[in-house]
Order: sequence, then C-alpha cells, then structure tokens
Amino acid sequence: MNYILAAPAIPSLPVIGSDQRFPVRRVFCIGRNYAEHAREMGATVDKAAPMFFCKPADAVVADGADVPYPTATADLHHEVEMVVALGAGGRELEPAAAAALVWGYGVGLDLTRRDLQAQAKAKGHPWDVAKAFDHSAPVSALRPAAQASVDADTVLRLHVNDELRQQARLGEMIHDVPHILAALSRLFELKPGDLVFTGTPAGVAALQRGDRFHAELVGVAELAGQIV
Repeated sequence: MNYILAAPAIPSLPVIGSDQRFPVRRVFCIGRNYAEHAREMGATVDKAAPMFFCKPADAVVADGADVPYPTATADLHHEVEMVVALGAGGRELEPAAAAALVWGYGVGLDLTRRDLQAQAKAKGHPWDVAKAFDHSAPVSALRPAAQASVDADTVLRLHVNDELRQQARLGEMIHDVPHILAALSRLFELKPGDLVFTGTPAGVAALQRGDRFHAELVGVAELAGQIV
C-alpha cells in the first residue's frame, strides 16, 4: 500500500509468558457496572440498558510506561478495571457465544478528567474529552484465558503510593463478561484485537503528579506505573 503519510503504528500489549504481542483494534468501556461506584457518583443504574463509551486504541499505555498528567484538567481520577481482550468477533451474540470470544485478561486504569466529565454531565454533552484523551488507558500485560483462573471471587484492587484505594470481587459486577460482550455485540461488530474495560468499583479518587499506582487482577495480571 502506498500511503501519502506514514501509517501509524498499531498499539499493542505484551503477553505474559510470550515474546508475542496482542494488537489493539478498539477499546470499549462499560460505565456504572459496580453498584457502590454508581452510588458514590450519584448515578442510577438501568440494568436493562448498560452504558458504554469508547477510548481510541492509541490511548493505551503499555509496558509500564510513565503516564503523563493530562492537559485541561485539575482533577484526574483513577478507575481500576479488569480488561478483557478478544481473540474472535461477532455481532448479535447471546451471552454463551459471547463468552467464547475472550482471548485473555489484564488489568487497567480508565483514567478520567473528572472535572470535564462533571461539566459534560451538567450540560448533557458526551464524555469524550473526559474519557478518550491521550494516555487515558494504561493496561497490563495480558494473560491468555487458557492460563488464567478468573471467577466471581477474583479480586480487583488498586494501591496508590502503597495506600489501598479500590478493591472488589468480580462477582460484584452488575453485568458479567458474557452479558457485557453480548450487549456490545448488539451495538458494534466485535472483532479480534478489541479490548473491553469492564467497570470500576467504588473508591475512585484523584491522582497527582508523582503518584505511583499498582493495580492487580489478583493471580492474573498486575500493572505498575507513575503519573508524571
């Protein structure tokens, strides 16, 4: 292919136990998927209509790289989440079929410019500038599903500067992974390379320059980094 400009690099994530990498196609996120987090944000949850938003693939921060504090905000928040990586795709799927799309698991941060999100909510505007900014999606190395033990008792947690900020069991999710993927597949055609952030538990709070974070999907994946 003879492009006018140099083609952009494909974002990718390392794979635990392999020298191969996982190419990232799209990044989908579900909001308000833990009841306690919805309450702390003053939001209600409609279980029949899960809420989704997207981040650009090049918002992914891989390999434990430093995360720059974003422009245009004075209130950057962390939201720790299990990340699901898809190895197959489909549309209009039932939950059982959707579950078979999962290739692997990781842990990530859905970084949020909370002040800009609040302004958008107040005006009924989209959340793009609050959620889809550069470097807004740090993600760990991925563990293949065949090598991962993930169930309702798996713990998701985040420490900032060695202080526990967020912790929950995956069983506390309102929508589990098969139902998240099934709902997404009715809105988008899912494809190999897609990442899905599965929601954050209560305890979201501000990050400052110099803060160090350590996120865990316990026994599956870890992510460590620093806000600079």
